[in-house]
Amino acid sequence: MKQKSLDTAKPVEMLPGVIRKTLTYNDQAMMCQIELKQGATIPLHHHEPVQIGMCVSGRVRLFGEKPEDNFEAAAGESYVMDSNQPHGAEALEDSALLEVFTPSRPEYADF
Repeated sequence: MKQKSLDTAKPVEMLPGVIRKTLTYNDQAMMCQIELKQGATIPLHHHEPVQIGMCVSGRVRLFGEKPEDNFEAAAGESYVMDSNQPHGAEALEDSALLEVFTPSRPEYADF
């Protein structure tokens, strides 16, 4: 088994105002916390792993290529992005997201 806390997870600034902390993972799944400062944007992108998330605090606008993929998530709301589904995010206020990727993203591995 592996264990790590938010207090000991290494913060990585992925983009201006976007900080990732990789928590526990194995080959099949990975959990990360993403902190976004108000106004920070993650541009439209896609990746092979499915991404399941929950807004832990704050409020974010999640967007995709199609208008029906755009929505706001506030604390306590969850969402899923399918494999290779284009998506991005904008922090409407300081926010924290808990994200699970399956399979894991090797580029986020840190132990």
